[in-house]
Amino acid sequence: MKRYSHIILASLLIFSFTACEGDRMTDTGTGALTGTALGAGLGAIIGSTTGHAGAGVAIGAASGMLAGGLIGNESEKSKRRAAEQDERMRRQDEEIRRQNYEIQELRRKEGSSDNYYRENDSYRY
Repeated sequence: MKRYSHIILASLLIFSFTACEGDRMTDTGTGALTGTALGAGLGAIIGSTTGHAGAGVAIGAASGMLAGGLIGNESEKSKRRAAEQDERMRRQDEEIRRQNYEIQELRRKEGSSDNYYRENDSYRY
């Protein structure tokens, strides 16, 4: 069993490092890497108290990688939703500015806005 736990641990560590390879590490990759390290450490401590440190490391690393990856993925989703919302707000602000400009241009073409309201008093609230 010890031999297999070392192979599993090595595979998990290699997977963790290669999954995070690239220009910029994503939150999912960072979470998986951090979770693997913390899980392996915690698994080693728990496993050593029961006499199965290798199995504890392997189980801890696997569960830590899974949990860290899930947490990191949710973080990425949250950031993506916030960025999409910011973009929608920017577009709405741009549209409001465009409409305000059009209103000012219409007022300028018709004369002052006061004359418009005096002539059309029934439309004022």
